[in-house]
Amino acid sequence: MNKNTILLINGPNLNLLGVREKKIYGNITLELLIKKLKKKSKKLKINLKTFQSNSESKLIDKVQQSKNLVNYIIINPAAYTHTSIALRDAILSVKIPFIEVHISNIYSRENFRANSWFSDIAIGTICGLGIQGYFLAIDAIYEKMLNNNIK
Repeated sequence: MNKNTILLINGPNLNLLGVREKKIYGNITLELLIKKLKKKSKKLKINLKTFQSNSESKLIDKVQQSKNLVNYIIINPAAYTHTSIALRDAILSVKIPFIEVHISNIYSRENFRANSWFSDIAIGTICGLGIQGYFLAIDAIYEKMLNNNIK
């Protein structure tokens, strides 16, 4: 395993960043966001792998395939945050520490969005800070890597 590998997982409809509900999700596309995150990661000597799917089964498969290949996961489960016990179980099964990220503040939106099946098992949750949340997650993991002498 590469000692400094992070897997970034984006769930359903995040492929539509920059197009959908711009007042909530902003103007940046997922492609541009990933480009900026990879640039930041490279400076920190972190190997950032990325994956996006609208399919719950593909997200689960990706998590399972990541066992022993990545040190940390950053995940925006999107709508699966509120519905997918299967994705939660997959993350628990691989025992990879992760940070949950949401572009919007899920607690200030519709009531059903306030429930997350991931927050209680995450090492941290970042929500409501727009795309900056992804960058903050990388910073937090970088600090953990330094403190744990992983780097």
